[in-house]
Amino acid sequence: MTFKIIVFIKQVPDTDDIKWTEHNTIQRDGLESVINPYDIGAIQLAKNAKFLLKDCEITAVSMGPLQAQDALKEALAMGCDKAFLLCDKKFAGSDTLATAYVLSQFIKTQYNNADLIICGYQAVDGDTAQTPSGLAQKLDFPQITNVTALKEINSEYSVWFKSTEYYNQQIKITHPAVISTTIKDTEIMPGINGYIKAQNADITILSADDIQADISKTGFSGSPTQVKKAFRPSIERCSELINGTNDNAVECILTLIKKCKEQDCD
Repeated sequence: MTFKIIVFIKQVPDTDDIKWTEHNTIQRDGLESVINPYDIGAIQLAKNAKFLLKDCEITAVSMGPLQAQDALKEALAMGCDKAFLLCDKKFAGSDTLATAYVLSQFIKTQYNNADLIICGYQAVDGDTAQTPSGLAQKLDFPQITNVTALKEINSEYSVWFKSTEYYNQQIKITHPAVISTTIKDTEIMPGINGYIKAQNADITILSADDIQADISKTGFSGSPTQVKKAFRPSIERCSELINGTNDNAVECILTLIKKCKEQDCD
């Protein structure tokens, strides 16, 4: 039986010239975009798993506007076998909870026989790292976070390396399961056959109705959290050159530290 891996990817802006909507979400239309760097790590892990398995299929899935088809075609060129786009105006403005709901509905209605779901642990345009865990909860799947590598996999279970602040761990998990990876700075170079496959591929586009989504749980209506304000941080730092003997320098530094504490500055 074919082992089925789902890789959820997100298209993120590849620019510093970000504009905001009236709801303080990123205006994505017209922006030059790329696959979220952590999601490329997820694709690489899926390819590693496929290499170890005799019969495996990788499906790339994205939720976003029509232009996200470009990211999905790139994923196909990198080695994924199929691609789906979850695209509906009813999904617009979804926070991490609503996004996890939409992704879980895709699994339940289209791939309820999925063996493994692999995600980047966060998107660089949000940095929340909440969606994979929310997805695991809604599917009632076991999950491993902060994964850095795959050690072993078969149809029943897999063993992964997980990195934390204090430990490096090896964890065995039974399938189906959700894996989120912190692999980021990796590059997958598609071959000519990959580009040809991507160019000729048809991306299956699914709406809210197609995945039987309750629209009260999607978009702004299904999002209990909303961005109150979005702005670019202004980082200002001042410096001061200290001359003199060591004793004088120490005294000057202590005076500056005391001054900064009094003024509550950085």
